[in-house]
Order: sequence, then structure tokens, then C-alpha cells
Amino acid sequence: MDVNFSQDKDLATDFLQNFVDANGEAKYMNILQDVANRKIKAIQIDIEDLFDYKDLDEEFVGRVTENTRRYVDIFADAIDELIPEPTEALQDDDHDILMTQRAEEGNENADGTDPRQRMPPEIKRFYEVYIRASAKGQPFTIREVRASNIGQLVKISGIVTRCSDVKPLMKVAVYTCEECGFEIYQEVTARVFMPLFECPSKRCNVNRAKGNLILQLRASKFLKFQEAKLQELSEHVPKGHIPRTMTVHFRGELTRKVSPGDVVELSGIFLPIPYTGFRAMRAGLVADTYLEAMSISHFKKKYEEYELKGDEEEQIARLSEDGDIYNKLARSLAPEIFGHEDIKKALLLLLVGAPHRKLKDGMKIRGDLHICLMGDPGVAKSQLLKHIINVAPRGVYTTGKGSSGVGLTAAVQKDPVTNEMVLEGGALVLADMGICAIDEFDKMDESDRTAIHEVMEQQTVSIAKAGITTSLNARTAVLAAANPAWGRYDLRRTPAENINLPPALLSRFDLLWLILDKADMDNDLEMARHVVYVHQKRESPALGFAPLEASVLRAYISAARKLSPSVPRELEEYIATAYSSIRQEEAKSSSPHSYTTVRTLLSILRISAALARLRFSETVAQSDVDEALRLMQMSKFSLYSDERQRSGLDAISDIYSILRDEAARANKMDVSYAQALNRISRMGYTEAQLKECLEEYAALNVWQIHPNTFDIRFIDA
Repeated sequence: MDVNFSQDKDLATDFLQNFVDANGEAKYMNILQDVANRKIKAIQIDIEDLFDYKDLDEEFVGRVTENTRRYVDIFADAIDELIPEPTEALQDDDHDILMTQRAEEGNENADGTDPRQRMPPEIKRFYEVYIRASAKGQPFTIREVRASNIGQLVKISGIVTRCSDVKPLMKVAVYTCEECGFEIYQEVTARVFMPLFECPSKRCNVNRAKGNLILQLRASKFLKFQEAKLQELSEHVPKGHIPRTMTVHFRGELTRKVSPGDVVELSGIFLPIPYTGFRAMRAGLVADTYLEAMSISHFKKKYEEYELKGDEEEQIARLSEDGDIYNKLARSLAPEIFGHEDIKKALLLLLVGAPHRKLKDGMKIRGDLHICLMGDPGVAKSQLLKHIINVAPRGVYTTGKGSSGVGLTAAVQKDPVTNEMVLEGGALVLADMGICAIDEFDKMDESDRTAIHEVMEQQTVSIAKAGITTSLNARTAVLAAANPAWGRYDLRRTPAENINLPPALLSRFDLLWLILDKADMDNDLEMARHVVYVHQKRESPALGFAPLEASVLRAYISAARKLSPSVPRELEEYIATAYSSIRQEEAKSSSPHSYTTVRTLLSILRISAALARLRFSETVAQSDVDEALRLMQMSKFSLYSDERQRSGLDAISDIYSILRDEAARANKMDVSYAQALNRISRMGYTEAQLKECLEEYAALNVWQIHPNTFDIRFIDA
């Protein structure tokens, strides 16, 4: 097939000049104007626009996708001719001054015979051209890219496992000759090149002077260059195989766009690269392959990078005005899992987090929440963990036995490219500014578990190994799932024996959630119906509202995370009193359920701030503090309810004793209804049970109830 490239260049010029988008604007001419004004450097040409353009035949589009490297140059040549004059005044930089100088001297110096003396068009360009693959259609997996795709534009999905530093890559080498003073240009197309040593100009040849060439670094052209390794996603790996990797080269404006742990979709040109040097002798005719990246799209954006579109902003504004948004968001997390409503609320707060506090002297107070789910087998702990990792923009999932201490923090390894010792971040470092879910937390070796202590409070990983002494950031929220000491919770033993984690670690968790699997006729029936329904229909039963999509959840949380709520003065005393009363209750108890330290007080503040963020409020309200305290109590709820059954108290009597203790503690005869409801809801009772108790004891003349406000006044007998 004979291809006329000059004809194709005219087609490209015509397309760039005359293509109009849906709004009727000349899309590419506007981009070129921005390039001329030095606002942007990258020009992205969409394959979809080539499809839509009326004057182009499909064969041209086929040629562009199958011989992309060549057509990038053709489009660049077309742009060279089309680039408009700048419409804004520009500051002269070194490049412009050099180019003006060369243009003046070029005519008198060049003797026209040697192509190396002609200035290559590449050195004049201050922009980069990328051809972006169509957004429609499924991306290839790394296995599906074969030899037949070489030179073509392909779209691949995968996870980035490692990135090199950004380094300069030479595009055009410029030399000056000591004898004749000419400027000699050498275009570099491969990763390696042979420098010129002798001047090839006509004057030096005639004089037989082998002019010495000096490489001029200031005058040469360099591009930013970064290499990354892309690994197959686990769902694409066939059974019995291990994931494959591919080398990806990023140039120019595409560098620094990905970091290890990102799940990305790349479009680029699949190209071979011959081995060089010693490896070439052993490899023979075999060449290595790589992907020359043309565009990057992230599957999940980071919270900071979220740019809300118009309709998303409206939807979030609508949601934030909904009074019941806290419950709706929580129930939208894993709706297929039955019950666990308070646990889902806690996991929602884990996603939202609280603002980090940095004091004037440089001390940091963490804002991430850490949660440990400890429960019997079969209460959907691992499913909850997996779901949270899917919702979070950055999440890493590991299991206890499968990860060692260095696998979680950082390992010192030999870099295969440079042979230097380098640090490779582990799971906690990869999950920086995200969530690290650790399943089977109790099965981890004690020595490996100590690696997590520093991360959970100081949020750094300090290392002193193999001559590398450094500290890495690991601002990670840890979500751990564990079984009790004997596989199931043994009610005959104390909570401390059952939990079987060291107090130093327990105090670092903001919430330790105990989930007991107890036999209960009504609850078990409902649960079984739910499970059978999900199994048949492959969706959750109706919740009474449409559960929010993961993308909407992420958008809402990203908007909420921009706020930094503070605790008002009037609440300080309230929080301090609540904390001291928790400490008192624990001191009185013979077998305390939790281990309360000052960290618990910080946990209350963190959970309250996360709740305020969800309401889009700049200040923490008393209701937030009450809900934080309620969540802390509810995390041990399954234990309390069991103790009550053993002590033989029914709900009504227990509520009465709670209210009587409350009045005695405050040394008053009155208890407000709001206060009563707050106290009993922390103990896991409902408003209906409170009302029943009020009526029953009012009939016995133990107290009087206010007819409108339902406030309680004890009758002093």
C-alpha cells in the first residue's frame, strides 16, 4: 500500500483548522492560540474527533491508529505551519533569545550541503503532540497486547507498581565546532546515541581540519522523562498465572501524573526497544517492548483532585440539605450486607476523617481515624473491608499472615536498573493519604505487628537499614479486622482475655468494634431472608431510598474533607466531663470492656469533627459529641446486652436505674428528656423503650412527667 505522507499532512492541516466541537467553536485552533500564548504545552488530538470530522475517510483514521509514531510527527509538522502569532505579550526566555540568534546567523553560516547543519524542526517546538485513543471500548489487559500491535495506538489498564525519578532526556544534541564555529545538530531518537566527534561541515572538509566538536548543553533540547512499571490488575490474571508487567515511558507534560499504587488507564504506542550494550550480545535478535504513553486517566481520583461538575455540585448541595444524610450515606455503604448500621456509620467517618492539626512548634496531631473490627467468624468483616477499599480513592488491602513487617512499612532493595540500594514502600506507605485494610490482624506475628505502632500515632515510617536512614510519610487510616483469641468470643472469659491485643495497640484504635454472633429468632429470620434475596436477585432489598453510587459517595466525601471544623468554647467543658465520667465508670468496673486513655479523648474530638464535616459545618455541635460518645458505647453494645441478660434486668428496669444514677450524679431531682434520651441511646436502648419506662414509672408515682416537654422530675419519697 502506497501512502502519500504529504497528502496526509494536508488532511491533518485541514482537520486542525476546520474541526468544530459540539459548541460550534474551532477546538484545535483555540488550543493552538493557548500554545502560542505559552499557557499550555500539550496538544491532545482525540481519535474520536478524527472519526467525527466529515472530510476525513476512515482509512486515514486507520493509518493514524496503526502507525501512530509517524503521524505524531505529521501532526507536529502541520501545527508548525498553523501556529498563530501570540495575542499576549510574552517574557523572553533563554529559548527565545537562542532561537532569534540562530535565525539571524543561520543564513550566513550554513553552506547547505550537510543536513546536520540544518536546524531540525524539533528544536523550534515549544509544545508536545499527543494522540489520545478513543474513550469508547474496553481497554486491553497487558496479556492481550501482542506483537501484531507493535507501532499501534493501544489502550491498557493496570496498576502502577513503581516509578522512576523524572530525568532529562536529550531530543536534539547541539555541538559547536572549534575550527569553523558552525553549529551542528544531531537528532536523538533512541534511548542511547553516539556523540559526534568530528565536524562534518564543508569548510572543515575542504581545509582537512578535523574540527573538534563541543556539546552545548544550554543550546540542546531536553525533555522530561519518567519510566514506570505497569502491572496487570488481579481480576485480569488467568487462573494459575502470576501478573505480568510492562514498562511505560512518560515524556514531557505526562510526567509526575502517576504514583505507585494508582489504578490507571493508559493509551499509548506499543513499541520495541532493542537491547543495548552487553545485554544485546546475549539477547541476539530479541527486543524488549514498552508503551510510549499518550494519555492517562485515573480510575479513582484523589480527594484533592476532585473537580465537581455542575450537576454533581447540585446533587451534593441537595444531599447536604437532607436532614437524614448521615444515615443515608452510611446505609449506601455495602447495602448487600444486612444490619451493622452503626458499624457502617463508623466506616463512613473513617472515610471522611478529621482535619490534621499542626501546632506552632511543629508537633502534629493526627486526623485519621483507626478502626478495629473484632468479631466472630461469619459477620461479614472481610466483605466490609473489601467494600471500603473499593470506595476509597486510595486503598491497599493486605492480610495478616501474608504480610511481614517490611512488607507493611518499607524494604531496602536493589534497583534492577541502576544497581543502587533503594527504598521500596510497603503497604502502609503506598496507602499514604488513603486507607490500609489489614485482615486477619490477630494472626500476624508479634514482631510484625509492632511495625504498625509508629504509623498509627506518628504517621511516619522511620528506617535505619543498609546505610539508608530516613523517615517516610504514612498518613494512613488503618482499618483492621480480627477474630477473638479463641476464634469465637468466649463470654466466660474477660474482655481483655478475648481481645488478645496489647494495650499499646488497642489504645491507638479510635473505635474497637466487638461484633458478637448471638442466636436471636427474629433477627436470624430477617437476616436469612436478606441473604437469600441478595443471592437470588444479585442486589440488595429496597432500602426506602436509592443507595448512592460509589462515585457520588467519593464526590460528597471530597467536598466534606475540604472543611476544617473546630470545637467551640462552650463545648469544652461538656467533652471534658464526658471523658472523666467514662474514666470513672471504667475504674469502678471489675472487668472493664475498654482501655481508656487520653487518646480516647482525642478520638472523641476526631469523631465529632468528622461528623461536623459530614454536615458541612465549620463548628462541632453538641449533637456531634453525643453521637461520637454513642458510637463509642455502641462498639461494645453486644457485650452490654449480654451482661444485662445475665444480670436478669429487663430493659425498662435498666433504663430506670440509668436515669436514677444520672440524677444522683448531678445531685438534682430533674432530668431533661433530651439528656435522658442521650444517656439511654448510648447504652443501646431506643426512644420507644424510654417512653414505655416513663409511663410505667409515672403510673407508680416514682416521677412526674411534663406534659409537653416530657422532662422528668423525681418525687422525693
